[in-house]
Amino acid sequence: MKTYNKPNKEQWEKLVQRPVINDEQLSQTVSSIIDDVKQNGDHSLIKYAKKFDGVNLNSLTVSVEEINNAIEKVPQELKDAIQVAYNNISIFHKAQEIQEEVIETTPGVKCWRKSVAIEKVGLYIPGGSAPLFSTILMLGIPAQIAGCKKLVLCTPPNNNQEINPAILYTANLVGISEIYKTGGAQAIAAMAYGTETIPQVYKIFGPGNQYVTKAKELVQQSGVAIDMPAGPSEVLVIADDSCNPAFVASDLLSQAEHGIDSQVFLLSDNQKVNEKCLTEVYQQIELIPRKKIALKALENSKAIVLNNLDECISFSNQYAPEHLIIATERANKYINKIINAGSVFLGNYSCESAGDYASGTNHTLPTNGYAKSYSGVSLDSFIKKITFQELSKEGINNLGKTIELMAEAEGLIAHKNAVSLRLKENNND
Repeated sequence: MKTYNKPNKEQWEKLVQRPVINDEQLSQTVSSIIDDVKQNGDHSLIKYAKKFDGVNLNSLTVSVEEINNAIEKVPQELKDAIQVAYNNISIFHKAQEIQEEVIETTPGVKCWRKSVAIEKVGLYIPGGSAPLFSTILMLGIPAQIAGCKKLVLCTPPNNNQEINPAILYTANLVGISEIYKTGGAQAIAAMAYGTETIPQVYKIFGPGNQYVTKAKELVQQSGVAIDMPAGPSEVLVIADDSCNPAFVASDLLSQAEHGIDSQVFLLSDNQKVNEKCLTEVYQQIELIPRKKIALKALENSKAIVLNNLDECISFSNQYAPEHLIIATERANKYINKIINAGSVFLGNYSCESAGDYASGTNHTLPTNGYAKSYSGVSLDSFIKKITFQELSKEGINNLGKTIELMAEAEGLIAHKNAVSLRLKENNND
């Protein structure tokens, strides 16, 4: 990790910048894949499975038999752990249901909103060396609660045409039966536009590599909704002399092991604290299987000493991290000062892994600075808010003159007439 000692605020803008990739080449590659899927459907998905994943697919569809076999393969201890996470995530997201009131804005004028589930939702779940079955809980549970009618899940198979058993078990737990063996940008294209086998959906959720992220960005431009703009995983830890350096190091590495393009920050008001935490980082990194990935991620990462914890909070707000950990015994003191973060973890025992798996909050969060304007996934992500209004005769009489004056001022006489005709009829009555 690169280290900095009390940089002035003019330097902060450069320090908070994320690594930049060659977007032009990426866009061209992903655009060609999307166009191929739009034109050739299933054939292109099978072709890309062989090209990118080295697998010759007999079928894109995961069968009921495959799901049942996978359920049998998952150890009971892991099933029990997934059930605990399921319960906590359900409780937290169920509490987000709101019954909105009917409001009478003017006598005779009633307005209200109704929550309606998005009918068709697509979930992308990465496979490979880190099969993110936990993300199925984070996306499938709120979709269940919202009442989405169709849930489609795409995930890449291994060389034997198999999906990780934990992925199939968790999908079954949240009621997803339409599961397809396809990954990468081609899977996003398939859900966005539909193929002979995979149905088109209205909104796509889920993390992925730079190709998946770019595909989501491109299909959004043609009218398919996505959960949020996304980028590599990131965490920012603020620590003081009351932190546990070993805990801090483990939190930094938990994000660094996600991918070589992940980024982690360590901020402190104390040089010795930073040094202790970094010593722990390089001791612990020797013990993790994804050491090479984590070491590469640390090249993009920074350890910074600032003047005080208030400055650390200000720096964090400017960076707008996906995950923010305040590793201090006085963490609650800073809650009201946090304005830009995807999810916040308070105190020495609130590890980021808790939010990733089982505390109840959602781990699908804005990255790449989008926490300045986006929230993480919630129940609201799976619903639309439709407004209703009902005007009685009294209501149009009370509000009519106001509407007429405003419509005429804008030169929209048909708008005015829609009110005037009703007022005239009411007067005749």
